[in-house]
Amino acid sequence: MSLSGWIAVGVLALLLLAFWLWTPDKARGALESRYLAAPGDMVQVGPWRLHVRDSGPRDAPAVLMLHGFGASLHTWDGWAQSLSADHRVIRLDLPGHGLSEPDPAGDYTDARSLQLVIALMDQLGVARASIVGHSIGGRIAWTFGANHPQRTDKLVLVAPDGFASPGFEYGKAAEVSAVLGLMRYVMPKPVLRMNLAPAYANPAVLTDDITTRYHDLMLAPGGRNAMLMRLQQTVLTDPLPLLARITAPTLLVWGGADAMIPVANAQDYLRAVKGSRLVEIPATGHLPQEEAAQASLKAVADFLRP
Repeated sequence: MSLSGWIAVGVLALLLLAFWLWTPDKARGALESRYLAAPGDMVQVGPWRLHVRDSGPRDAPAVLMLHGFGASLHTWDGWAQSLSADHRVIRLDLPGHGLSEPDPAGDYTDARSLQLVIALMDQLGVARASIVGHSIGGRIAWTFGANHPQRTDKLVLVAPDGFASPGFEYGKAAEVSAVLGLMRYVMPKPVLRMNLAPAYANPAVLTDDITTRYHDLMLAPGGRNAMLMRLQQTVLTDPLPLLARITAPTLLVWGGADAMIPVANAQDYLRAVKGSRLVEIPATGHLPQEEAAQASLKAVADFLRP
């Protein structure tokens, strides 16, 4: 075969590979028909169009739940139903995650997230709430508790983010590699499953249904770009001054086999947040609310009990 023939074959192979890997957005209507429990769960809060689930008695103590990066309010399914018996449980998809539309201003900073939480609480008539947050949502939760103690009853921090780690230095925006940037166009489900797997200590927990849910919701229109922008706009500062200002009772919940944010990191929070305590869930990864819902729920329910 001539050189030009080999080039043609190579180009065709690349085109076929690109066609196989290319992952377009899914239609919002199709996603809402599958993952939206009720039409009224899509609400306008200030400039944000959000997916919010509000369950339990309206006059009960409020609990507001913030998921982590790439997740959605569904991550709390294992906790929310039980907690709703005695609490008003408010769950939301952060902008550009799940079914919530991207932030109209393209602002995914923590300061913007605090504005959103306040706006949602005000719109729902919630003066105070216990804030539950996982990973990045945990960072938003403890930042909220430090800045708005008058609106915070208790804090539940599930493997929270916030201290410097490889790729996340204080005072420096996170770098998003060109390879990671390709997720805007390329996200086959098997590749996503490989990236989700380290979050679970027990591989059997990562079922096809859970993988499909994560994959579908990451393909919501504008979602992947929003997630990358959130990473690019993350600038960590030394958390110790803020953590020292927290006055709300604080419970740390951590998987003993967390491969993403090791449970050893809990010691930083225990030293910094006065009176905080840790519940370690053995043989559990980064998502105890999913992987060990019942085991972790008991400690959380006891802690949140008035």
